[in-house]
Amino acid sequence: MNRFIAAIAICTAFAAHGSTDSVKVVKGQVSDYYIPVVTEYNVTGVVTDEQGLPLEGATVMWLYSPAHSNTDAQGRFSLVGTDTDSLLCVYYPGKEMTITVRQNGQRQVSIILPVKTSGSIATPRRVAQATRWYDPRDNASITYCNPLNISYNYEPWNNNTRQGGSFRSSADPMALTYKGEYYLFSTNQGGFHYSRNLSDWNFSQASFQRYPADDDECAPAAWVVGDTLFYTGSTYEGLPIWYSTDPKSGRWRRAIERNTLPTWDPYIFLDDDGRLYEYYGSSNEYPLKGVEISREDFTPISKIYDLVRLHPDRHGWERFGMNNDDEMTLKPFTEGAFMTKHDGKYYLQYGAPGTEFKVYADGVYVSDYPLGPFTYQQHNPMSYKPGGFVQGVGHGGTFADLKGNYWHVGTCMLSLKYKFERRIGLYPTGFDSDGVMYCITAFGDYPQLNADNDISNPSERFTGWMLLSYGKNCTVSSCDSTLTSTSLTDENMRTYWSAASGSDQEWVEMDLGGTREVRALQLNFYDHKTVQHNRANDIYHQYRILASNDGEHWTLVVDKSDNDRDVPHDYIELRESLDTRYLRIENIHMPSGGYFCLSEVRVFGLDYTGNLPSEVKRFTVKRDKADRRNAMITWTAAEGAYGYNIYYGTAPDKLYHCITVNGDTQYDMRGLDVGTDYYFTIEALAETGCGPRSKTVKINH
Repeated sequence: MNRFIAAIAICTAFAAHGSTDSVKVVKGQVSDYYIPVVTEYNVTGVVTDEQGLPLEGATVMWLYSPAHSNTDAQGRFSLVGTDTDSLLCVYYPGKEMTITVRQNGQRQVSIILPVKTSGSIATPRRVAQATRWYDPRDNASITYCNPLNISYNYEPWNNNTRQGGSFRSSADPMALTYKGEYYLFSTNQGGFHYSRNLSDWNFSQASFQRYPADDDECAPAAWVVGDTLFYTGSTYEGLPIWYSTDPKSGRWRRAIERNTLPTWDPYIFLDDDGRLYEYYGSSNEYPLKGVEISREDFTPISKIYDLVRLHPDRHGWERFGMNNDDEMTLKPFTEGAFMTKHDGKYYLQYGAPGTEFKVYADGVYVSDYPLGPFTYQQHNPMSYKPGGFVQGVGHGGTFADLKGNYWHVGTCMLSLKYKFERRIGLYPTGFDSDGVMYCITAFGDYPQLNADNDISNPSERFTGWMLLSYGKNCTVSSCDSTLTSTSLTDENMRTYWSAASGSDQEWVEMDLGGTREVRALQLNFYDHKTVQHNRANDIYHQYRILASNDGEHWTLVVDKSDNDRDVPHDYIELRESLDTRYLRIENIHMPSGGYFCLSEVRVFGLDYTGNLPSEVKRFTVKRDKADRRNAMITWTAAEGAYGYNIYYGTAPDKLYHCITVNGDTQYDMRGLDVGTDYYFTIEALAETGCGPRSKTVKINH
């Protein structure tokens, strides 16, 4: 340890113990040296085994200090210390390494070392085995499951993390195709993610950070011109616009040193006539703006137009609050402008009412021209997901995959440790024959077919694999305080279970209630007792999944013993179906010293032993006479159902919206537009599949 670090360590220890000792300043040739003035004395004692026999050659040291003493034949030691040295660490081969607390002023200490019973604190290296169901060296997927399983960066060390501890977050995403791959840019990542199929993602560093707590990629914009990828972030002060023809190399050049507009939440749109436009804004007072900019220096070359302003008095989904139910605290926010051109029409997308709410969504205005005038699309919001495990799909972007099919990537709410704790979701998107832009979120947090599958109808990407884990009983190795196992199967991303440690002795067992055909699993890890800020290269999860039909004899199904990837929402698509009743997850390694912690263990497949649920009865939608933005939806429980999908839209053939409700028979809907007729239907969800949809109900404006 160098002298500077040693001095800091000593001073820190003094502060922690409230020492009143002074510090002596010594003038050196180059700099001043700060040496604590302390009173030193010998601390003596004896180290024995559990039978009281002395241990010769035991090493006694102050914790995190190079000062140590080896015991003699009588087990005696003598160690120089001060009042601030309170933790004695003792090591002897074959015995447990122990830490003994020495009281202030105590000068004689007796220490007993028990026989070593636990494994090494270091995780042993293990080679992962391939099974019929999963091969760790050949695991390319044809499906995916939200939230996206990307290496979400940790929030920098700042006031956001001081109260709740380390947490991951990303938001405000946009995706594009570049040189035959998909590139995903999003907030606070220090780079970008890329994929060939929208399922399996890798990360490439591209940091533009100036200060340790900077969010160098807040709501970024990226666009392609020829063979060049451009990038910039949100700014009120002016940021560079960067470009690269080899972005994975980490080498970027500056196209300009400083953007001239206060472009928070920017999006740069290159029209097919070669003209370039910028859309921007994030405010609960000011509208989103648009302007044509120069392709040479990106300065404005047209008027700056006010394009979109919220109207929560008419559009219920634009109201503030977790359920569009808070019109007192703040005005709603509009942000995240994004432009998509399709069939000659310009679709200007915008996010509202707030990123920390489950009702966060993207709406659309349509025009024949890139700068308007724009008309509010009757089918709004365009992307909407207030129910289910993953909630919220706002401030996102729309792109066409390599086969020409559309997708929308958006921000998902978590907002547990901090309001801006968020994830990212991906949803198939389309344009109907009337030019209506829509996003399919039905079964949006269930397995979906990825971009390798050429599917033009967004509704056909659902695999049909149902949720098998909801409400199922789990037994666990341990619990840390009140973080119990009930949170593992409640379909709530905002609750979590944690073991009492992060050791390889921790495990979870789930009883599916009977033999089920399992097709995929999703392990949603969470951070408890983790100490990590910003991105690091050693963040990874290791575990094993086993199956059993009797709860006693286990078969290895998934082995990630040597996984070196960060997989916070690890989705495992099995190579073939697995018939089992019990599943066991054994922890091997959690990142950054964290405890073995999961917000949800989700299992997908089918129960072939039962019947499909029946049609839902007594389905009613009562629109509020006093406030036409609200409606109360109720129904009678269907036998065997664990949940329900409520579909609605502005025409019987445009029921694009879906609200998933688990374990309830009502929904308080507050996202309707005044002056619009709506149509509703519902279906029951069971482990056997989906029941028939009910008769469509119309509610007048």
